[in-house]
Amino acid sequence: MTHARAVFLMILVTLLWSIAGVVTRHLEAARSFEVTFWRSLFNALALTVALTWLRGPALWRGVARWPRALWLSGICWAVMFTAFMVAITLTTVANVLVTMAIGPLVTALFARIFLHHRLPARTWSAIAIAGLGIAWMFGREAQAGVSLAGTLVALAVPLAAAVNWTILQHGNREDAESAQDMLPAVWIGALLSALVTLPLAWPLMASAHDLGLLALLGSVQLAIPCLLVVRLARELPAPEIALLALLEVVFGVAWAWIGAGETPSPATLTGGTLVLAALVGNEALALRRR
Repeated sequence: MTHARAVFLMILVTLLWSIAGVVTRHLEAARSFEVTFWRSLFNALALTVALTWLRGPALWRGVARWPRALWLSGICWAVMFTAFMVAITLTTVANVLVTMAIGPLVTALFARIFLHHRLPARTWSAIAIAGLGIAWMFGREAQAGVSLAGTLVALAVPLAAAVNWTILQHGNREDAESAQDMLPAVWIGALLSALVTLPLAWPLMASAHDLGLLALLGSVQLAIPCLLVVRLARELPAPEIALLALLEVVFGVAWAWIGAGETPSPATLTGGTLVLAALVGNEALALRRR
C-alpha cells in the first residue's frame, strides 16, 4: 500500500468515526450506559461476521491461544469504546472531541519512550500547532462552564488509544503479520464493553428508532473503521495515525453543527482551523519529501 493511499483510508476512518456525536443526538430514549451497551453489542456482532468472513471459522477455535498483546489491545479498545460514548452523553460533542485530540501528543511521547521512535521535525511542529489549537478550544470551553465530568471521562480515550497504538506498533516491529493477528482485539474490546455496561444500562429503554441508529453506530461508525485502522497500523507510524485522527475533531464538530444544531463557539472554530492546518502541512511536507 502506498503512503498516499494509507493516508486517504485513514481520513475515511476519521470521517466514519466522526458521525457518532450527531447520530447520538437523535436518540429518543436510550441514554448514557445503555447507548454504550447497544453500540458495543452491535459492534461485536458486526465484527463476528466480518472476522469470520476474513479468517474463517477456524479463528474462533484458537481463542484460548490468542497472545497476551491481543488481549491488552482489546482492553484498550474497551476503554475507548466505553469512555467515548459515556462522555458524549455528559457534555458537548466538541468538548469530547477536543479532549480526545490530545492523543497525538501522548502517542508521540509513548512511541519515543517505549519504541525509541525518532520523529521528524515536521511531525513535532504539526503536533505543537495542533496542541495549541486544542489548548485554545479546551481553555475557552472550560471558561464557559462545560461539564468537568464529561471532560474527565473523555480523557480516558486518548490515553487508552496511545497505549493501543504503541502495542500495535510494537507488534508490527516484531512481526510483519502481527497487525493482522491484532484484528480480533477490536472484537474483544467491543465484547468487554458490552458486558461491563449491561448491568449499568438496565433496565433497557431504547426504542426501535434508537436501535436502528445504534446498529448504524456499531457497524458503520465503529466496526469498519476500527478494522481499517488496525490494518493501517502496518503502513503508518503511530504518531502519524494519531495526528490524522485529529480530523475527527473537525468532522465531528461540523456534523454536530449541521445535523444537531450544536453551534461551535468562535474558539472552537479557531482551534479547529489550527488543527486542520497542522494536518495538511504535515502531510504536504511528507508527500513533497517522498
